[in-house]
Amino acid sequence: MSNTALLKRLQRELQLLECEPPPGISAWPKDGNKITEIEACIIGASDTPYENGVFKLEITVPERYPFQPPNVRFMTPIYHPNIDDSGRICLDTLVQPPKGPDGQGAWTPSLNISTVLSTIQVLMSHPNPTDPLMADINEVFVNNHARFVETAKQWTQRYANESENAALAARTRKRGEVGTSSDDAGKPEKPDATEPPSKRRRNANDEDEAEQKRKDEGEDEEEDSEEEEDEDDEEESENED
Repeated sequence: MSNTALLKRLQRELQLLECEPPPGISAWPKDGNKITEIEACIIGASDTPYENGVFKLEITVPERYPFQPPNVRFMTPIYHPNIDDSGRICLDTLVQPPKGPDGQGAWTPSLNISTVLSTIQVLMSHPNPTDPLMADINEVFVNNHARFVETAKQWTQRYANESENAALAARTRKRGEVGTSSDDAGKPEKPDATEPPSKRRRNANDEDEAEQKRKDEGEDEEEDSEEEEDEDDEEESENED
């Protein structure tokens, strides 16, 4: 992909993340003049050891993106079997599949920064013990889960404390809020992408029929009004005679 095409794609992706971010996720260019360097934030999900933790990430986008996956690493220390001390992440989505049917990588050009961050958020909530990056943490996770949860909570409190990152947490939570803003008031609802095309077409046809029915009723009312006016004119004429 040419440099111009890469920049245009990243601009679209970052704009989408700005306008419609996944809940608990935010991302922005590290430097306005170099959008291939991106900073991100993930808020730890509820009912996990990372709940309400504010985790910072760094994303470097290669020149061959999206044909090559971005390089993502945690800047905030996290106690997790699939994330090492340097913040590197063991995740198939971040690996480009080698040629051949046995390739383990799951990256495809159809993925983007938003889906990558959402997948990492899921990994935080559901560690993968079959493919650990930190063998010692994985052993605790598998054999002494209560101890793992307690240690992960302690790390979250120590390194990802929400009170120490209040501004970043507020920014991420605000961007990820679900609901209709005042700017959306009066706008037509977006079609449900989960509905089959045939149903969406039927719904559109129903709306067209309803609109036509309203128009027909309006025309009938106009005709009735005109007939009443004509009758009134005739009565006035007879009275004058």
